[in-house]
Amino acid sequence: MTTELITATAAELAARLAAREISSVEVTQAHLDRTAAVDGAVHSYLHVDAEGALASARAVDRRRAAGESMPTLAGVPIAVKDVMTTAGLPTTCGSRILQGWIPPYDSTVVARLKAAGLPILGKTNMDEFAMGSSTEHSAYGPSRNPWDLDRIPGGSGGGSSSVLASFQAPLATGTDTGGSIRQPAAVTGTVGTKPTYGGVSRYGLVALASSLDQAGPCARTVLDTALLHEVMAGHDPMDSTSIDAPVPAVVEAARRADVAGMRIGIVRELTGEGFQAGVQQRFDEAVRHLVDAGAQVVEVSCPSFVYALAAYYLILPSEASSNLAKFDAMRYGLRVLPAGDDDPSAEQVMAATREAGFGDEVKRRIILGTYALSSGYYDAYYGSAQKVRRLISDDFAAAFASADVLVSPTAPTTAFKLGDKLDDPMAMYLNDIATIPANLAGVPGMSVPSGLAPEDGLPVGLQILAPAMQDQRLYAVGAALEARLQAAWGAPLLASAPDLTAATAKGA
Repeated sequence: MTTELITATAAELAARLAAREISSVEVTQAHLDRTAAVDGAVHSYLHVDAEGALASARAVDRRRAAGESMPTLAGVPIAVKDVMTTAGLPTTCGSRILQGWIPPYDSTVVARLKAAGLPILGKTNMDEFAMGSSTEHSAYGPSRNPWDLDRIPGGSGGGSSSVLASFQAPLATGTDTGGSIRQPAAVTGTVGTKPTYGGVSRYGLVALASSLDQAGPCARTVLDTALLHEVMAGHDPMDSTSIDAPVPAVVEAARRADVAGMRIGIVRELTGEGFQAGVQQRFDEAVRHLVDAGAQVVEVSCPSFVYALAAYYLILPSEASSNLAKFDAMRYGLRVLPAGDDDPSAEQVMAATREAGFGDEVKRRIILGTYALSSGYYDAYYGSAQKVRRLISDDFAAAFASADVLVSPTAPTTAFKLGDKLDDPMAMYLNDIATIPANLAGVPGMSVPSGLAPEDGLPVGLQILAPAMQDQRLYAVGAALEARLQAAWGAPLLASAPDLTAATAKGA
């Protein structure tokens, strides 16, 4: 029974809960038991809230037993990325500088999850302040990929992707600043969506780069991701960037899974050279499946995409240096006193705290961003990057004039080994080469599993991009591809829970 509950999709669990065949307490406890058995090896969580999750589950069961009409996902447990504030639970953003901080309020996303009756299992690991592509920059140690515990689960949301791939939760939240939902999904064989910028509230999301950050849903199937997207999305007056418009019909599109007559654009600049052979092979096969499902393929060119990485790594550090200035040891979080000084100034305390509390990658990006914004360099660096950003948006507009969606491999390679790129920031940054353009333009994107690379047997993801506020197109294409691939494979890519107990026992 326990294995059946942890391997079921969120949609299957929701249907059985609604029919009162199972209880939310049973489902929640099964996932907590799974976490106790395997998370010592995977390290998906920074904090597990068993007591709170079970209390929420009991409340849902009582309401359902009393005959109340419940939201679709009520009783289905979820894991939350540790960048979203949660009242009464630690929110550290993977950083020492926020170690032990317990916020007094919920982010809008968390508040909506609670209102929809989803028990929160805990907070997932992440690269510090979402800066990274491997979760190796977490101050609390890396998460690991359940497909191979010596490999990365992506980043910054590697905790959320690994919690799904190890069957510790059926649903998870993520945030995507340059690919931090989509790239982890690709390397773990899961599904992740970056909604249109402003489609999901950023209120209570600890900011990295405010013009790029976007919260979104993560799951193991396209339909589950759509169901969670519907819960998370919608206008929020607490967020000035929130779009005041109806949520796109993502669940309907996922259920229909129809791409007949749809124009699928292959982005010339996001294929070929620089992409692992097996990644390219699975991408080409996925495109053929979409053609077999009735789609039409066109090639598009987005020449400004070649400048996206450089523009991104000027815009993001600039905004990060501003956003992280609030961690000053005066208001909340860590406070470190400089050694050998009985009467330090505020500046000295701030310097000592930031030295001890921030990791190397955060310091690197603060320095880059502060320099890019400094007098005499603003126009040459930050200003120029914003001009490139406009060119990228123009390229998207031109491409979407001839294609309904754009597709590419999500990441250039499969999951690399822990430590392989940790000391080479540029090699790490290149993991996001295909995902960054969507954040610069604010358009929605999804990664859906497209198979295993023949070289190493590790998951590969297909990226789907759509025009702003046309998120439903992602789900139509993703669901159509998922259905055809699973029919060809005979089962989902993640058909059963990996046996990680032996690794846990050995202290991996």
